[in-house]
Amino acid sequence: MRLASQSSPQDPPALHDRAIDNLRYIRETMERASAFTAVPGWGQVAIGVTALFATYIAAHQPTARGWLGTWLAEAIISLLIAGWLMDRKARRLGTPLLSGPGRKVAFSLSPPMVVGALLTVVLFRARLTQAIPGMWLLLYGTGVVTGGMFSVGVVPVMGICFMVLGATALFVPEAWGNWLMAAGFGGLHIVFGSIIARKYGG
Repeated sequence: MRLASQSSPQDPPALHDRAIDNLRYIRETMERASAFTAVPGWGQVAIGVTALFATYIAAHQPTARGWLGTWLAEAIISLLIAGWLMDRKARRLGTPLLSGPGRKVAFSLSPPMVVGALLTVVLFRARLTQAIPGMWLLLYGTGVVTGGMFSVGVVPVMGICFMVLGATALFVPEAWGNWLMAAGFGGLHIVFGSIIARKYGG
């Protein structure tokens, strides 16, 4: 009786290799499906407070250029606050800032911000500065709504409130624009930031 050949087909992948691949797939799936929770509530409150100061300073500027410069400085300050505190919260929660949901939030929020920056230049050159507050509020609200779809549920609600204020600003006297900016970038950030901070860990 002949002995069976000692050669065998190629060995299947090791069990631990398949387990690692499965775990990686599960982790990536959960990452894509999870909400981005690193939105800094207290950071939103801080941004709201600085916006109220910016409102006061902007209201006392004698020229449209001075008004615009004040709000552009506020925008830069807000971005620095948001970026720093978002990174701190993400590290504390153990969530990569550029995780699946984080990237979706960033990509959803960025296009309206870029459009807003370009339209600001166009409107200022055309001396249509009265349209800037409504445009800023609308586009910021749009970005918050679209980006907020990948974040906690209260974020899109905040975006809708910004859009309502922006639509209002387009059809009211020019003098109201600065105060509607205060209501949005100041008041809404403080109110919704407080909610986020209490419900979602800071």
